[in-house]
Amino acid sequence: MQQPLPDIQHYLRPGTLQLAALPPLSLYVHLPWCLKKCPYCDFNSHEMSSGELPEQRYLDALMADLEAALPLIWGRTIHTIFIGGGTPSLFSPQAIERLLSDIRARLKLSAGCEITLEANPGTFEKDRFRTYRSAGVTRLSVGVQSFNDEHLKALGRVHDRAQAIAALEEAAQAFDTFNLDLMYALPGQSIEQLRQDVDQALALAPPHLSIYHLTIEPNTYFAKYPPVIPEDDTAYAMLDLITERTQLAGLDRYEVSAYARTGHHSRHNLNYWQFGDYLGIGAGAHSKLSFAHRIVRQVRLRDPRLYMEKAVLGQAMAQETEVGRADLPFEFMLNALRLRQGFSLAEFSERTGLAITAIQAGLQEAEAKGLIARDFQRVWPTERGFDFLSDLQTLFLNDTA
Repeated sequence: MQQPLPDIQHYLRPGTLQLAALPPLSLYVHLPWCLKKCPYCDFNSHEMSSGELPEQRYLDALMADLEAALPLIWGRTIHTIFIGGGTPSLFSPQAIERLLSDIRARLKLSAGCEITLEANPGTFEKDRFRTYRSAGVTRLSVGVQSFNDEHLKALGRVHDRAQAIAALEEAAQAFDTFNLDLMYALPGQSIEQLRQDVDQALALAPPHLSIYHLTIEPNTYFAKYPPVIPEDDTAYAMLDLITERTQLAGLDRYEVSAYARTGHHSRHNLNYWQFGDYLGIGAGAHSKLSFAHRIVRQVRLRDPRLYMEKAVLGQAMAQETEVGRADLPFEFMLNALRLRQGFSLAEFSERTGLAITAIQAGLQEAEAKGLIARDFQRVWPTERGFDFLSDLQTLFLNDTA
């Protein structure tokens, strides 16, 4: 079926920015189904109603979506791919193999392209991870959240402690690198229970560990029926414990919620944090794409059924907006200040097309408050800046270019 192509001239016309070069480009693929919607989850995920996935129909829609977007990224190389959800590991290894084969047929991938698949221990079967590796996945991200069965139940997870450990042991055997996801400040969680979670995670020797504070997001079950979670002082003490234990285990805290051994940083997430570009395909997926004179954000249709209907007609887009000059400083700093090493001044200008004067007032205030340090080339958050990251990022909200 012939699809209507975007008018590329629309994106290349003169605009308010002047980008000297385009940033690295990643691909995000959203597979929206899960076995059960977790009460804290605000991602675009949908419980499987019939017990069966429309795998082939959804893959057809993804490829139609990708083909419609190709004119926007002609000639650009994909450096990383992230298959997220939902629970992507509900899709069969054969479906993932077809997906990656179809992507390779349409896009140029860099040598050693990092290809990450999110996996849930509740969908784990013996040797399943190994078959994902054979299908072309190079990195697994396993959503454990906790090793405490009571906390897992409170979080609505479909796996237990034993399944989580078995899945991670299999991941370690099947992949050279993988990520383990944990959460803290859980309902009813004590510092000692967190210590047990962290120690169990570290005992499995993950090359990469992501640890997130549980937040109550709008439009979730927890927002409607809020659980009792630890007070802020307890949560800060928990973070101190996490920092101490991971450091002793040889993991470097390179991002506010990410800890990794040397050579095992998430290249896909680094591209987000460094204000790189990403094309998102799939129901509800987001894109950020740079052109010579503008930066554009896109959102795909959220409802999987509607997405599958419209994508094959070349109509997967729900929304597209051009990022205004005045918004770019905050958008850049929202990401870059999450990194321990911060960013270079040259990188700011290259990625936004703005002069460093656009953030000068915010930098001066942040430095005066002890939230950042800087030299003639780089800016990076201090320990205090890391601890009060939201306050630091907010300083750049009112900067105008």
